[in-house]
Amino acid sequence: MNTRFSWFNATSVALGFAFLYIPILLLVIFSFNESKLVTVWGGFSTKWYSALLQNEAFLDAAWVTLRVALITATVATVLGTMAALVLVRSGRFKGRTLFTGMVYAPLVMPEVITGLSLLLLFIAIGMDRGIVTITLAHITFAMCFATVVISSRLVTFDRSLEEAAEDLGASPLDAFFSVTLPIIAPAIVAAWLLTFTLSLDDLVIASFTSGPGATTLPMKIYSSVRLGVTPEINALSTILISVVALGVIIASLLGKRADINREI
Repeated sequence: MNTRFSWFNATSVALGFAFLYIPILLLVIFSFNESKLVTVWGGFSTKWYSALLQNEAFLDAAWVTLRVALITATVATVLGTMAALVLVRSGRFKGRTLFTGMVYAPLVMPEVITGLSLLLLFIAIGMDRGIVTITLAHITFAMCFATVVISSRLVTFDRSLEEAAEDLGASPLDAFFSVTLPIIAPAIVAAWLLTFTLSLDDLVIASFTSGPGATTLPMKIYSSVRLGVTPEINALSTILISVVALGVIIASLLGKRADINREI
């Protein structure tokens, strides 16, 4: 089927990409601005990157965010794998509908409602808000995303491979770790990366569940921007964009290498 690529389509695509990427490009350019005014070019300079590395508030917030994201991604992926196994392989059992609804509820529930409900829960049980509460909140809403990614891979998994391993003397647990886990590993890695990104990017839920000394990087950026955008914010955003772009490039190269190895 031939698809006509008219001037209208080309213009629409160009305008769409321009709307998305020109602001990002301007942000990167003005991160090297000599002037304190983010809209007035005062010459090329990297001093804002040096100032950012000396800003203890941003560094502390980045460290908190990284710790929370690492713990969240790891725990949410483990729990998501277990939930996916139950949903895909346990068949019908009493309470399955309730369990499915509880697992997938955060997918459709507004983050404001999730954050508020978790805040009320932590207040009710008398838990002091801080890094622990932020982490628990992120695990709660990120686990469902991991479950969706991993269950989609388990649905298409050929269980005869496990049965063959068990016929050769492997226990169900050994068959899972030696056969199933390596095959679904790409989905597990994808789920880990997705939950890590969700935790790294979250602002709403962290704002409800944070406390003194537990300010995440999105919260710090948001509070700083409310007082006016500074070149340090541009520099920080440029670093984050570079890290994400590098991760995408590495993942793409690894995927292409894996495809080439499979063809060989």
